[in-house]
This record gives sequence, structure tokens and C-alpha cells, in this order.
Amino acid sequence: MIGFAQQQDTSEISIEGIWEGKLKVPGTELRIVFKISKNPDGTLTATLDSPDQGATDIPVEEVIFKDNTLHLEVKSAGGVFEGKVSEDFLVVEGEWNQSGQTLPLTLKRVDKAVEILRPQEPKKPYPYIEKKVAYTNLKAGVKLVGTLTLPSDTGVFPAVVLITGSGPHDRDETIYGHHPFLILADYLTRQGIAVLRVDDRGVGESTGDFSQATSEDFASDVLAGIEYLKTRKEINPEQIGLIGHSEGGLIAPMVAVKSPDVAFIVLMAGTGLIGEEILYLQGALMYRAMGVSEEDITKNRQFNERIFSVLKEEDDSENAEERLRQMFMEDWEKMS
Repeated sequence: MIGFAQQQDTSEISIEGIWEGKLKVPGTELRIVFKISKNPDGTLTATLDSPDQGATDIPVEEVIFKDNTLHLEVKSAGGVFEGKVSEDFLVVEGEWNQSGQTLPLTLKRVDKAVEILRPQEPKKPYPYIEKKVAYTNLKAGVKLVGTLTLPSDTGVFPAVVLITGSGPHDRDETIYGHHPFLILADYLTRQGIAVLRVDDRGVGESTGDFSQATSEDFASDVLAGIEYLKTRKEINPEQIGLIGHSEGGLIAPMVAVKSPDVAFIVLMAGTGLIGEEILYLQGALMYRAMGVSEEDITKNRQFNERIFSVLKEEDDSENAEERLRQMFMEDWEKMS
């Protein structure tokens, strides 16, 4: 446990212990756990757990308890909690400040921190073969690293490539402590299907720059994965398929159109609308969850429609950039 010693008002009852609360963020709740302890010299130290995000033992760099006020600063997360402790020392009513946003957070003293159970996750040893693999997307100069699972060490098997959704993901598509691709790979491999899953470019052990990559780039990474599987003696080259989740459900058809080696595709929560319309709908849903008025949501859509109109009309990126710059300047002048 890592922490930095801070000042404590020793005249007060001990604040040491496990404190748990729920942080309400748009669309969900995140459990927050602070573990406060005392150093041999009497100063305080603490760590932060975010169980729903799979994060534990995050150092709390600043721990101050004085005049019944608890101050906790987590510099690595850019977050600060401050609250008043109840007279019975069982509750701390306060606020969590992070990235310019302030959210109410009530901490309650508990005897034991929340334990996240994942009964669906497979436990080693597995009844199949698991290999760490690496190959290169020669077109992009990107090295992709991941895991290949095989039903056994003998035989030739059909195979699937798992394609992650939007945002940077590791090979297990880890999100809030869940590992959906690990679970899916485990199930399929037990059913006699080999599974290839890799870290996205620029994530984990894979090289490249995720922030500069487009769906076309991710499609080229999948194509490289297909070419790699075709070199494996354990894989039937005529039975290679794709399973795409979310944005992966968009990328899988893109790859299937480009490669005659794709035997089948499976789309999980893929898109049924054009990308532009999806962005409008997602934006509206997020803004409503944040309490933005319908009038402002409509204005935001109209503004984005103008942006997309320019992007669709202009093939030259420099011309598009200049038109958008002019549009932003005109709107700014109207607001001034």
C-alpha cells in the first residue's frame, strides 16, 4: 500500500478503516472504496479501489483529517474527495471533484470491502491450448500481440478472429473489470473452435498509435490476423470467420468484402444505421443523461449536421478544414 504521510488531528476519533460509496455518473453507478490506515508515526495513508472498473490500490497522495473534515486527493486520477464526518464516525457526506465536474459522494464505514465475483470467468488450468502470438500488419508497420486458443494440440480446427468495439481495448476487451472476449474465447474453444484475440494497435503489447487509427486501419489489422491464421498448421484456412462486437460489427463486414478468405461473420451489437445517424443519437442520449435541455440538444445536432455536410462534400482535406474554420468563426462572431 502506497501513500504519503499527511497531518492528522489526533484529538478526534480514528478515521481509520474501510469507507465505501457509490458515485453516480451518467448512465451508471461506480462503487468507490477508500482504505485508510495509520502509519507508525501516527500520520495517515490511504488507497482507492474502483471495483466496477477493476482498479485497486490506487495511491491517495494526500490524506488530511482535521476538524471532522476528510480530504483525500488522488492525483493520478485527477480527483479530490472532501466531506464532513458524522458524529458517530459511520458516514462521510461530501463531494468528488474530477476533471472540472463535481458529484455528490457519501461514504459509509464498512467492515469489509466489496468483493467483485466473476463466476463466468474461466479458471486455469484450461482444458485446451493457450498460446501467446505476435504478427505484423506489414501495410501499417504495426506489430499485433495477442492470444491464440486451440481446442487441443492435435488436429485442424475452424477459427475466428474477435474484433473489439470502439475505444482502445486489450485482447480481452476489458471494461469495468469484465473480460467479455476472454469468456467468449473460452466458450468457443471448448466447442472445438480456435480463437484469435489481440490487443488493439497501440494498446497493451501491440505497437502503433490508436489515436490516429480509423476503422479502415482496424480492418487492415484484422486482415493481417487472417493472413497469420492461414500460416498455422492447426487452422483450416477455409473455415476462418470473424466475430465483431459494437464497432467490430462494422469492421467485420468491411473485412469480409475485402477478403475471400472470410468464411462467415457474426455481429454482436453491431450498427443498423449509418455512422452519422448513430453519432447524432448517441450524442442526444448522453446529453439527456447529463440534463441538457432539448433545445440545446437540437442546436448541437444542427451544428454537427453542418459539419458532416462539409466533410461529405469536400474530398480535399485542406479545403474541408478551411471551410470548417470559416464556419466556426462565423458562429463565434454571432455569439459575441
